[in-house]
Amino acid sequence: MRRFTQAIYAVFLLGLGLVSASAGASPAMPQSGVEYRVLGRPQPTEAGKKVEVIEFFGYFCPHCNALEPLIAEWVKKQGDNIVFKRVHVNFHNLVQQQKLYLTLEAMGKADEYQIKAFNALHVERNRLQSDAEVMSFVAKSGLDKQKFTDVYNSFAIQSKLNRTNQLLESYQVDSVPMVAVDGRFLTSPVESVRTMGRVSEETQNRSLLQVLDFLVSKAQKEKAGAAPAAAADSGKKK
Repeated sequence: MRRFTQAIYAVFLLGLGLVSASAGASPAMPQSGVEYRVLGRPQPTEAGKKVEVIEFFGYFCPHCNALEPLIAEWVKKQGDNIVFKRVHVNFHNLVQQQKLYLTLEAMGKADEYQIKAFNALHVERNRLQSDAEVMSFVAKSGLDKQKFTDVYNSFAIQSKLNRTNQLLESYQVDSVPMVAVDGRFLTSPVESVRTMGRVSEETQNRSLLQVLDFLVSKAQKEKAGAAPAAAADSGKKK
């Protein structure tokens, strides 16, 4: 009887250990290889002393659509801490959607029309899969159609398409939404709740923002630490 009791107690302690171990990882205190990944080959950034954050997304993606209002609000709260960029992926050969985003970006209208483009597809059922469907969106949205058309068909947009596809390969993007921080860290709504079990999409998205807070803070601290070290090295006698 005593041995049986001891065995039950051992299983109980083991269970506590497992709970404790899983509790150590959370969106607020994420761990590499759990809530986020580290790129094997860091990518160059253009943010200077700020932290670059890139959201890889697609207008076709319902999960990107659900995330958009939350991440837009998060970007505003971050303010001057970050340089935020969006990159529309080329999944399903939806080049027209890529060109739509790149044209809005080139016109300085991306932030203003991002939600409108998502609504066109997910609410109004405009698939945005052809030039005609894109132009229908443009006509209804109040954009200058001639100016949009000129930019949309320009060589500059084609060049940006090529650059975008290179970025997708460099960052190993295989699903969306996915977010890169400081050219080194990758995470997503699904990864951010890896230790939480089955949760709602809203919980996933809010957990993602917690992980992003952590990664931006981590990158900022590392940048701040690197600056004095670089200054000290430059001051050494040769």
